[in-house]
Amino acid sequence: MSEKLSLEGLIFEAVVLEVKDHVLSIRLNRPERKNAINAAMAAEIIYALDYAKQERDIRVVVLAANGDTFCAGGDLSMMSGKAVETTSTVPVRGGSDDIALRFRHLNKPSIACVQGNLFAGALLFLCNVTHAIAAEGVKFSAPEIKRGIWPFMVMGGLFRVMPQRAALDFVMRGNSISTAKAEKWGLINEAVPADELEHHVKSLATELASLAPGSMSMGLAAYVQQDAMDFDNALPFLRTQLDACLTSEDAKEGITAFLEKREPKWD
Repeated sequence: MSEKLSLEGLIFEAVVLEVKDHVLSIRLNRPERKNAINAAMAAEIIYALDYAKQERDIRVVVLAANGDTFCAGGDLSMMSGKAVETTSTVPVRGGSDDIALRFRHLNKPSIACVQGNLFAGALLFLCNVTHAIAAEGVKFSAPEIKRGIWPFMVMGGLFRVMPQRAALDFVMRGNSISTAKAEKWGLINEAVPADELEHHVKSLATELASLAPGSMSMGLAAYVQQDAMDFDNALPFLRTQLDACLTSEDAKEGITAFLEKREPKWD
């Protein structure tokens, strides 16, 4: 029997969680450190994503942030080896490297609501959520090369969402790019005026949460699996997934609702 996760009684130090209308909001909450990812934040995000995956009632995850910076990447103080006191009581289920995998295998819509500049390791979030919406004027960068480091972990997701030469230039020179260029290159879905960002993301989350949750989960899982296949193997696999989807409760309800000329009701 798989472990049943709960939020009851846990103290979250680095993020703020809210569950409302089938949407789990994870808000980065270290604005004094530009929301840099430390051990507590990584543990809390991973736990929240694992919780969201287990709960059928949670249909969408939104990742947002407090402060004027979305996320500055990894907290360099973690690399000093010095022990850091924490009030967090959230169980550790993985490190910062696992966040990208958790988003990629969440099998639910996930939206990054990018209100401020985003740097370095924060690209692990951006490249592995299903949707990324940013405020106009935000800057994105992978500046590691300017510190004598290469953004190895970021490449896994980055080269799956950006054109190869654009992504190479982005990491090779470490220069920031604008929301316009980020949108052109597929790093984000859309840039909107800053004062419209929260409303836009809420509307998107509401729309995604209104769609068939079982079929959505099945489809996103298949998307990730076929991404690693060649075309000749992907098509037979996708046929098996379509056949399974057509026999699902979501498909039955969706077809019945269409024939009865009513809105579907998803359990």
